[in-house]
Amino acid sequence: MKTVVMPWEKKAGRCCRKTLERRCAPSTMSCRPTTDMERLATIHRRLVTRGATTAAEKLLVVLLWPLAVLYGTINWLRGWCYDLGVLSAYRSRLPIISVGNLAVGGLGKTPVVDWLVKYFARQGKRVAIVSRGYGGNFTGELGVVSTGDGQLQLEAAVAGDEPVLLARRNPQVPVLIARKRKLAIQELERAYEVDLVVMDDAFQHRQVARTVDLVLLDATRPLGNGWPLPLGNLREFPRALQRADLLLLTRSQATSAEPLAGKPTFTSCHQLADQVSDLTGCARQVTALTGMKLVAFAGIANPDPFFAALTELGLTLVEQIALADHAEYSPAVLQRLRRAVADADALITTEKDAVKLTANMFETPCYQISLTINIENSEAFAHQLCTLI
Repeated sequence: MKTVVMPWEKKAGRCCRKTLERRCAPSTMSCRPTTDMERLATIHRRLVTRGATTAAEKLLVVLLWPLAVLYGTINWLRGWCYDLGVLSAYRSRLPIISVGNLAVGGLGKTPVVDWLVKYFARQGKRVAIVSRGYGGNFTGELGVVSTGDGQLQLEAAVAGDEPVLLARRNPQVPVLIARKRKLAIQELERAYEVDLVVMDDAFQHRQVARTVDLVLLDATRPLGNGWPLPLGNLREFPRALQRADLLLLTRSQATSAEPLAGKPTFTSCHQLADQVSDLTGCARQVTALTGMKLVAFAGIANPDPFFAALTELGLTLVEQIALADHAEYSPAVLQRLRRAVADADALITTEKDAVKLTANMFETPCYQISLTINIENSEAFAHQLCTLI
């Protein structure tokens, strides 16, 4: 499979290439998919990161190529209609920061949204969060996860794990969900005193005009293999980055990056907290788990960096279980986890997964650990952002 490389991607810098080499090093530990969908996701990640290596994978590329071209073209035509004004976007009186990405999932949008909310709150701004509520079973037009009074009104199974996680981390911030984000924006204008809206996962949601388009890219491979779904992992053709105002490279070990696509570009890396807590909220230092036999599991788009980070903290993972992104913890999944931890000391998972779990689900301790974002040159990043608002 031929990989498409944009001219500006070649200038991503030596630091990003070093990051790629580190992240793509073979792992000595197994990461076991547990369902057919998860196995398909593993095959897809392999196609995106390594290309087709077997005859079967090469045949799969031939079959998927026309679908990828069709998918990318449909999205381009849709965007073109918005650019020409054939389709109209709702324009709010409120400043809106859209946080999104060109590739599907796993780039750390939630920690970035959390960082933005906390930054502007420190500046005295009244911030609200709007999300689609992906992964939840909410069927209404508009849902209120939190009004900003510290009380959750919808559970993760209904609202989705990310809105609930953001509401827990920011109890003073209204969090609304809607498939048509316009409805949530209008509700904020009508019923809330808000100075700024952060719209999660909205780069492709053209129905709402935004003040700033912040786009996240994986530093190890900003464009994946260069192809849209289903052959690659892009939601649009790479030229869509021209629509962005600001780019943030995630999973980067660099302190700076050359501008990509002619856009101001900053770097960041994810960090695990130095504390863990059980499902009752009882916290302890992560070093307390040193020497314990742990089963790690995660229902996130790209769990490998999470598992690697746990190992880097000195934890002993006897098994790593990769679940589907936004996994539902059905009785079958819970039983699978109970079997896996039978010969281990404890389970450990992400904070995002933990919002869907309760303390009575396991006899064995289950710990959660938070993921945060560290933005290099954060003052310059914030200044650049503020100049765009």
